[in-house]
Amino acid sequence: MDTLPALAFDHLAIAAARLGEGIDLVEETLGVRMPLGGKHPGMNTHNAVMRLGEGLYLEVIAIDPEAGPATRPRWFGLDDPKLQQRLTALGPCLVAWVARTDNLVGSLRASTADLGAPMPMSRGTLSWDIAVRADGALPMGGLLPALVQWPPGVHPTAQRMPDLGVRFAGLTLRAPKPEPVRSALAQIGAAGLVEVKPFRRGLEPMEATFIRADGMAATISGGEFAG
Repeated sequence: MDTLPALAFDHLAIAAARLGEGIDLVEETLGVRMPLGGKHPGMNTHNAVMRLGEGLYLEVIAIDPEAGPATRPRWFGLDDPKLQQRLTALGPCLVAWVARTDNLVGSLRASTADLGAPMPMSRGTLSWDIAVRADGALPMGGLLPALVQWPPGVHPTAQRMPDLGVRFAGLTLRAPKPEPVRSALAQIGAAGLVEVKPFRRGLEPMEATFIRADGMAATISGGEFAG
């Protein structure tokens, strides 16, 4: 049996109808003001980012209103009318987690789920490959990770990404049927990166826990089954 490519938790993505709203949510919840990141020409989105530790970061992402229509469905399901309605009505929410691999093609080949196809992307001087589905949707509504491969020796947290003292403390996923999610995660070697629990009414499918700079714990949640 072939050895699975190594996977590591890379970052979390919060979607917002407008980028400033997502930055406000992070400030209200985590007590820090994220600076702007940059624009993604291939997707016509823009973001804000901050470091959460070694090789870990948080991203707020939104459609860039100055960039015009995208030429393909945007990543993270941002063109989904249901998601945009939620973001407008209820505000920003956690939509995805991203795992990095040292062999994107090999990781995708190991999965029977549709995790997407490799796409070259860039933001400023950074470049990387990320798996994006043709419809832009997130695999299993975001319960499975988006997969990214950075160039050898390069990671955005090492390139002047601001560290505001917040740390990542774990991600809990909740699904109506946890076993298929656990099985899909195990296929790509990601079973140990998150905790999967049964879905319960009143709780959202994705919940990330952070330790603020003042030492207090805080959570940000979201997911496709939320409402």
